[in-house]
Amino acid sequence: MQFWKSMDKTGVVLFALMFIAAGCSAAVQIDTALEVRPLEEVYVNGPPQMTEITATDAVLQFDSAKPLACAAIYGTTTDYGMVAVDQDMGGGAHTDHRPLLTGLEPDTEYHYRVQGTASDGTLYVSEDMTFRTPPQEANAEVNLASLKAGARVIAVSSNYSGAANDEPWGAYSAIDGDRGTAWSSDGDGNDAYIEIQLAQSARLYAVEVWTRSMSNNTAQIFAFTLTTDDGTVLGPFTLDDAEQSYRFDVDVVTSSLRLDVVDSNGGNTGLIEFAAYGQPVE
Repeated sequence: MQFWKSMDKTGVVLFALMFIAAGCSAAVQIDTALEVRPLEEVYVNGPPQMTEITATDAVLQFDSAKPLACAAIYGTTTDYGMVAVDQDMGGGAHTDHRPLLTGLEPDTEYHYRVQGTASDGTLYVSEDMTFRTPPQEANAEVNLASLKAGARVIAVSSNYSGAANDEPWGAYSAIDGDRGTAWSSDGDGNDAYIEIQLAQSARLYAVEVWTRSMSNNTAQIFAFTLTTDDGTVLGPFTLDDAEQSYRFDVDVVTSSLRLDVVDSNGGNTGLIEFAAYGQPVE
């Protein structure tokens, strides 16, 4: 007990978070400096839910009655071993939590637990829960606008903090197939754009767009247009929220697509992911 008494409250909370993230019991008694409470005490709209589950990742959605610095620990057993935190450039506490769990294996059951710290040092912890990833699709659509398919970014309005396209927050993060990364402009708001060159001309039948957002109600794209290599403008298309990707049917032959923001709530607008589906043509 002398170890805990030698630390201030902040130190106790941080150590406890690391202790719990390592898979240790949340019910352990750690002096009166740290209070551990059930997460259900701060539920809003029900308990945490796994959504957008794919063979390799999943989004956890949870709304709390008070701002929490939130994390999800997960793994194939109750030893967990992996941690996902709220995705926000500014960090800090939130009431709307959307950690992305990455590095998952197809057709596998995972255990997870949600925990969050309030500004008064109270630690809220859920019970152990489980979800299962689906099997890998044998004939999954190929994203022709992805780095894997040979696409590249040929123009971008800006990258946050002057980053290169292949650095964190750079433009390649929008086409890397990883929902855990995002392209962020450097405060471009409605002036943000990104232009993607496909590996070859293709007849496209659909695009998918997932806008990023920040907890200070900025960076979210509400509407955008797409411009093809011959100057044809498609849209505007509208995005209802930043919680998932939205799919739009198109019918166009092009070798490139430029996305221009038409309406947003300003700030570091950008994309979590961009996809284009179709068939290459000669």
